[in-house]
Amino acid sequence: MDIVARIDHALQAALTAHTAADGPPRLAAAIRHAVFPGGARIRPRLCVAVAAACGDDQPALTDAAASAIELLHCASLVHDDLPCFDDAATRRGQASVHAAYGERLAVLGGDALIVMAFQLLAEAAAVAPLRAATLIGTLARGVGAPYGIVAGQAWECETQVALRDYQRAKTGALFAAATLAGAEAAGAPSAPWRALGECLGEAYQVADDIRDVVADPAALGKPVGRDLALGRPSWVSDWGLAASVRRFQDLVERAVEAIPPCRGQAALQALVRLESERLVPQALCQDLIREAA
Repeated sequence: MDIVARIDHALQAALTAHTAADGPPRLAAAIRHAVFPGGARIRPRLCVAVAAACGDDQPALTDAAASAIELLHCASLVHDDLPCFDDAATRRGQASVHAAYGERLAVLGGDALIVMAFQLLAEAAAVAPLRAATLIGTLARGVGAPYGIVAGQAWECETQVALRDYQRAKTGALFAAATLAGAEAAGAPSAPWRALGECLGEAYQVADDIRDVVADPAALGKPVGRDLALGRPSWVSDWGLAASVRRFQDLVERAVEAIPPCRGQAALQALVRLESERLVPQALCQDLIREAA
């Protein structure tokens, strides 16, 4: 089973176990709508790939960690799309949760996904209690205050924000949590894996800023031009397209170089390069730099 199939299988099992036929049916539908069909699943893929590089001796715990990371990410997207934030009508090529089910179920569905993420970790704790406790702390820091996803969203409510602080919290924190969690699930030291997550997380955010300006919304699966329309800080607004592309390329190389020596090093390097090509293809990077010259 490849990584994406493994993750989707674990997510399907989690949603089946945590929804019930006699529960609120529209809430269950909203939760499933938020998770399937999935996007690139890059955060849980990183988690599983790092765990594999570190031995992956407790695959059930790895699956719980990877699933929890994706559920937390999906919850952040549901809330980010709400009218009080981005007011986005589409996500992943389909109606956003609030557009399909209304604002109340979008709020509740996002909340349910957050709770479900930590339920999964609690239920998997029996196989390795100390590892699970560490994982819970790592993921909580990646989503909570003062430096996680919640903080990233909260910076949008402030009158002044440093670009790096905003993007490190909104995007980078969960990427770092994903790489740390992969090592922790496998019982390996996690500190050597932080730089990979941080570099890739920043690269992902810079790519998102670039795509918000140049991407086709149909191909992207969500509205574009939202950073400018909402006055959000972004690399492109502050530094321009060419500088943003160069920053993206530099961060990708730094992410590749940050992968510690391990038996899965080559596979991880290939994953980073493949994902960077999906985000902003090299041909497009060259075109944008050439046009700015």
